[in-house]
Amino acid sequence: MGRLNPGRFVALEGGEGTGKSTQARLLTDALAAREIDAVLTREPGGTPGAEAIRALLLDPPGEGWGMRAEALLFAAARSDHVERLIRPALEAGRWVVCDRFLDSSRAYQGRAGMLGDELVRALHEQGSEGLLPDLTLVIAVEGATAAARLSARDGAVSDAIGGRDATYHSSVNAAFVEFAAAEPGRFAIIDGEGSVEEVHARILAAIEPLLARGSSA
Repeated sequence: MGRLNPGRFVALEGGEGTGKSTQARLLTDALAAREIDAVLTREPGGTPGAEAIRALLLDPPGEGWGMRAEALLFAAARSDHVERLIRPALEAGRWVVCDRFLDSSRAYQGRAGMLGDELVRALHEQGSEGLLPDLTLVIAVEGATAAARLSARDGAVSDAIGGRDATYHSSVNAAFVEFAAAEPGRFAIIDGEGSVEEVHARILAAIEPLLARGSSA
C-alpha cells in the first residue's frame, strides 16, 4: 500500500526576474493549506554547506570563477542539498518545492556558458545520483517584464551571475524553453505575465496531476 501523500519533488525554473522565488513560496503555502507537508528550499543552497557555496558563487573572491569551476561548485552544492535535505524529505513522504535545480545548471553553465549538456548531466549523475523533479515548472516572461521585476527587486545591484550581459541571459531563457519542448512529460511552461495571483493559479493547475496521483496512491 502506498503512502497517502507520497513525497513529490517540484522545481521552479526560469531566467532572472521571472518571479520563481515568490511563486515557490506561494506554492508551498498552498500545499500547506491542503494539509500537505512541504519543504521550501532553493539552489544553490538549502543546507549549511550548500549555502556556503552559494556565497562563493554569487559573491566570488578575486577575479571570480571560470565556467568549469562554477559548474563544479554548483554540482557540489546540489550534491549536499540532495543528500541532506531533498532525498530525506521525499523518503519521509514530504513534498519538496525547490527554487532552481539541475536545469538551471544546464541553462546557465551548459548552454549559455558553453560547457555543454553532457558535462552538466554527468556531474549531476555522479554528485546527485541523477535525481530529477517529478515536475519542473518553467516560468516564462517577456524581457521587459523580467527587467522591471529585477529593477524592483535589486535596483542597480546584481550578483555575479545575474549581472552577466543580455546575450548570456537570452541564451539562458531560450535554453529553458527548449528543455521543456524536448521533455514535455517532465516540464510545464507557465505563462509568467500578469499578476502574482494569476501566475499562482496557473501553477496550481499545472501541479493538479501530481495532487491527484498523491490522493490515489
